[in-house]
Amino acid sequence: MQHLRSFFLITVLLLVSCGRKSTDDKEDMKKVTLVTLDPGHFHAALVQKNMYESVSPKAYVFAPGGKELNRHLEMIDNYNNRKENPTSWEEKVYTGEDFFEEFMIKRPGNVVVLSGNNREKTDYILKCAESGINILADKPMVISPGKFPLLEKAFRTAAENDVLLYDIMTERYEITTMLQRELSQNSEIFGELIQGSPGKPAITKESVHHFFKYVSGSPLKRPPWYFDTSQQGEGIVDVTTHLVDLVQWECYPGMAIDKNDIEIIDAGRWPTALTAGEYELVTGLDTFPSYLDEHVSGNILNVYANGEINYRIKDTHAKVRVEWKFRAPEGGGDTHYSIMRGTLANLIIRQGEEENYKPVLYLERKKNSPDFKHILEKALGKLPWQGIGYEIIESGKYRINIPDKYKTGHEAHFGQVTEKYLQYLEKGNIPEWEIPNMIAKYYTTTQALSKALKDH
Repeated sequence: MQHLRSFFLITVLLLVSCGRKSTDDKEDMKKVTLVTLDPGHFHAALVQKNMYESVSPKAYVFAPGGKELNRHLEMIDNYNNRKENPTSWEEKVYTGEDFFEEFMIKRPGNVVVLSGNNREKTDYILKCAESGINILADKPMVISPGKFPLLEKAFRTAAENDVLLYDIMTERYEITTMLQRELSQNSEIFGELIQGSPGKPAITKESVHHFFKYVSGSPLKRPPWYFDTSQQGEGIVDVTTHLVDLVQWECYPGMAIDKNDIEIIDAGRWPTALTAGEYELVTGLDTFPSYLDEHVSGNILNVYANGEINYRIKDTHAKVRVEWKFRAPEGGGDTHYSIMRGTLANLIIRQGEEENYKPVLYLERKKNSPDFKHILEKALGKLPWQGIGYEIIESGKYRINIPDKYKTGHEAHFGQVTEKYLQYLEKGNIPEWEIPNMIAKYYTTTQALSKALKDH
């Protein structure tokens, strides 16, 4: 009898346990569960710098293993253990050369985060879309003209399988850029965007980046392959993705762009020369890997990280340019320059030494009028950001003053993009214009690379 009672008790406990587990599983299924694939870029960790109400704290990583994975997990661990607003991620890690195949078999999550080596990224995107897995991808989604058709297929497949495929466009959340876009829509202040010309584009966006930098307070170690453009991508298809996106987003807000709306007028590429010592400082390797041999001359590695695109989008002439240097000047960092030319005024973002390397928005009137200050004050007062003001630099030139609370910084923008993506997941769709615009964006960068390789 005692044995029967024990058996009955154990059976009840097992049933209760199973019931609880089933409830927990059902609860987890309501949440978004992140899976990060081969996180070779620090942007993957920045997605998890915050917690999200609709995202399970249990997150998965599938990777080959090695230093890149260790750095990713170290960053997550630092976020979990920081004193202010710590996160609570529980990382479940699988390592092995078959990491992608194992992920496709186990599929423990419903959103895959891609931020790493770009050589296979387009293929991963397509395979995930075919398997019905949502995708949040760091830029660029594609780095070669030959794989652009695969990306187009991935978007078609994603639509067929109700998959949300989206890229991480952090620069849309920079406050000076948001204000530039907002004020350019005010006809009393800006007038209308001019069409421009190849010699004087209606909109120009330029950025300068640095291989050596600090991320989350620590010196950034980049993977050795980061300097191989066949794995990372040339600058003209990498960082220019952000600039091309902003051109579309600011010039044609809420409007769909077709790839046939794009005409590449001219495109160029040129290398940044790095010494072996500089390469060692940022990667930890004291010799150049053999896959870089064709780009090494003596003690110098030439990285084609720089590019410029002069193109037409619908009726607008635009130019984007990206440049990479090894290290920023003292007190400096990555910088952004942008000008939008209107019939009544120009809106200019500068981030140089005069601005203490912080982005500042300027408004330069082409025709001044005595009542313009009233018009500007009225427009600033209607903005969704409270407390935006201005000061007069000289006649017709204004500096837009922005409260510090809106200057969240590049790292915080990853959380803002992720929050937006989660809202789209909850609704089950993204704005209709986003998909053709992503396709047009990568058409622009890959076609520009084709032209630069052919003409120069």
